[in-house]
Amino acid sequence: MTVATALELPAPYGSCPFDPPPPYTAAAREAAVTRAVLPDGTACWLVTGYDEVRAVLADARFSADARTPGFPFLSAGQRELATAKPSFIRMDDPEHARLRRMVTKDFLVKRIEQLRPGIQDIVDRAVDRMTEGRTSADLVADFALPIPSLVICLMLGVPYEDHELFQSLSRTLLDNRTTRAEAERAHAQLMGYLAGLAQRKRRHPGDDILSRLAAREDLTDQETASLGFLLLVTGHESTANMTAVSVLALLRRPDQAELLRRNPDLVRGAVEELLRHLTIIHLGLGRAATETVRVGEVTIPAGEGVICMLSTANRDEQLFGPAADLDLTRDARRHVAFGYGVHQCLGQTLARVELQTVLTTLLRRLPTLRLAVPADRLTYNQDAIVYGLRALPVTWT
Repeated sequence: MTVATALELPAPYGSCPFDPPPPYTAAAREAAVTRAVLPDGTACWLVTGYDEVRAVLADARFSADARTPGFPFLSAGQRELATAKPSFIRMDDPEHARLRRMVTKDFLVKRIEQLRPGIQDIVDRAVDRMTEGRTSADLVADFALPIPSLVICLMLGVPYEDHELFQSLSRTLLDNRTTRAEAERAHAQLMGYLAGLAQRKRRHPGDDILSRLAAREDLTDQETASLGFLLLVTGHESTANMTAVSVLALLRRPDQAELLRRNPDLVRGAVEELLRHLTIIHLGLGRAATETVRVGEVTIPAGEGVICMLSTANRDEQLFGPAADLDLTRDARRHVAFGYGVHQCLGQTLARVELQTVLTTLLRRLPTLRLAVPADRLTYNQDAIVYGLRALPVTWT
């Protein structure tokens, strides 16, 4: 199935780095569900409305399994990552639920709140290292990336000294420009690393997630490595990118930064607003219809792909008011930055605690923090599944 005229995906970005690409916003103004075409010429449906996005993500008739006929892909590398040896986020129930339950308890609110003092210590130490003997740094490499990497390594039982390896492989796997061959090599290397680590954990277990998974008799080595793969990659990439763009958003809105600095108790709501406003999953979430389903005003036939645009859903003015503005006092709790339905992000509580800790600590300890280069010189990972900054030069002199 191909189309002659439709919105081409992925759409180009506009002048504001925090806004969804203008063609998506324009499509959302016209209709909540529109026709689009993927890079390989295959047609799909672009779902941009808030209610419609939630409806699709909550409907079991839309499969999250990337092997389902019609599932949409933006690149060959993305197809390889999603279909070669899928993690549970690329599975449907009951298999998805079976695997997810094995790690759910490690990410419950009570468990993550118990980690808050340790996360605060990690953040304080990161600020100490970043500021020792200097007055400028790259906030991405020196702060935003090390913190979630260290946290997820501690939770999983992955040696932090291997962080350069898994960070490099993660970047390759999450980049839409990655070829199928490159994705295959990176996937095999990271899975091999985790499988070997799981075998060592089986012989010498510790108090960590990977040790507990490796000890289970109902998990294959492949499933253990796959679960570790998902938690490791998503556990540092998303939070690292969200940290950097959140700091940039506050630096570009000093009134909002000062509001949070003077009122640190606002941080929980502020993080929800930043998640809504920035929505770093800019390329959307893919699904495939297994039955003919009515979504809004459109009937989507079985076997056709759907991409849910979380970014435009989070800019719904009927729900959020003047949604293009950043307002840290806004009630943004109904955002869909973490997805929706049974596949909603498992690590969302951890991400929230990390972001709350990072933002309040930076604002308190570095009150003069500011950009070290003009904002228009910053470059972004616009081709990655998770949107973010390549670097964020800052100073605090």
